[in-house]
Amino acid sequence: MNRIRRALLSVTDKTGLAEFAGALRDLEVELISTGGTARLLREAGIAVRDVAEVTGFPEMLGGRVKTMHPRITGGILAVRSDPDHMRALAEHNIAPIDLVVVNLYAFEKTAAKPGARFEEIIENIDIGGPTMIRSAAKNFADVAVVTDPADYAAIAGELRSSGGALSEGTRWRLAQKAFALTASYDRAISNTLATLRGGADSSPLPEVLDIREPRRMHLRYGENPHQQASLYAQGDAGIAGARQLHGKELSYNNLVDLDAAWQLVREFERPAAAIIKHTNPCGCAEQETQLAAYRKALACDPVSAFGGVLAFNRPLDGETAAAVAELFVEAIAAPGYAPEALERLQAKKNLRLIEVAEGGAALVVKSISGGYLAQTEDSISLDRAKLTVATERKPTPGEAAALEFGWKVAKHVKSNAIVFAVEGQTVGIGAGQMSRVDSVKLAASKAVLPLKGTVV
Repeated sequence: MNRIRRALLSVTDKTGLAEFAGALRDLEVELISTGGTARLLREAGIAVRDVAEVTGFPEMLGGRVKTMHPRITGGILAVRSDPDHMRALAEHNIAPIDLVVVNLYAFEKTAAKPGARFEEIIENIDIGGPTMIRSAAKNFADVAVVTDPADYAAIAGELRSSGGALSEGTRWRLAQKAFALTASYDRAISNTLATLRGGADSSPLPEVLDIREPRRMHLRYGENPHQQASLYAQGDAGIAGARQLHGKELSYNNLVDLDAAWQLVREFERPAAAIIKHTNPCGCAEQETQLAAYRKALACDPVSAFGGVLAFNRPLDGETAAAVAELFVEAIAAPGYAPEALERLQAKKNLRLIEVAEGGAALVVKSISGGYLAQTEDSISLDRAKLTVATERKPTPGEAAALEFGWKVAKHVKSNAIVFAVEGQTVGIGAGQMSRVDSVKLAASKAVLPLKGTVV
């Protein structure tokens, strides 16, 4: 392993940088840097050479040109085992650079600011940073590249324990992470610029479908035990970004059902509960209290509810949790849990509890053989003022409320979809039948008529 003797540091995110640079200094690594990074290090009492001193040229064009110079890129890209490369460095008085610590302008953050000017967005496209990162990652056999402050502690620890060197495995891992960063960065720029100045394609559906999300977790298996699966997500919204508070490891099927349940309860403004089995609702209700919503959802089909997945659109309270605890369920999604609800449900060792933050999908994507289908999210809300009555008799207010509720639920039932409902409660659901008549028969066979209310 080659000892690291010279490092280039130029970062936008300066979290933990002084401490990491101090560790490099203690290992007698020469530090070279730019602008604000060099200023921060000097203020921390750490000696550093300016890039301008190394290149012989000052920073130019308002900072657009700093590190793009043969004395920098040559020092990074030179293959140490290639005699011609090393002769060229010696001939041009270029010292090798063994470590590159670089992260990028906050392009996405700038572009997302309300009222961000076009010129400001363009100026925050980093040029030198990706060049340095890609150069170092390409030459990972000789050069280490660090792009994430979260890696500083581990890198410093390995350097101390090895006398100032990093293993090939570490350099390879860092290179992979670096290329993933630059790929994501370029994707963010491309996607943003496509929407600016009335881009050629102003549709919400992109010209190129680019899906790139980090893996959040391995799953035990996929839909079936012989299939492999993982969860990919960026951010903390929705089911993919939810926080698991308790229970067994989430499965592929758990996540699919949890998403179906969560999407359904998001339809309602009053306290709502949904019970899902194999992606279809077997009960749903919207009531004045959470407990009433849960009980009415369960009453629709208590047999199918056994072993199902639940979702609530309010933090789960203790009273409702006590009622839920009487039923065997696989998982629950809610925006939060009262302490007494957690205490009650955590007594069930395997019950999965997840806390979900609001957030929808920009695009709904489905894979088919040879490609993908993409569509915008089905986020249209019913507006009674825009509805028309197709029958000769207009519905009564109670019937209209039941129809509106049933329509919201039917959106989440697989075709052919039949929902029998009263206001705020399903009483029978028929899903996924090849014949609509069979769906009606199925819904009717399961229907539990309430004590009052008009069934629609």
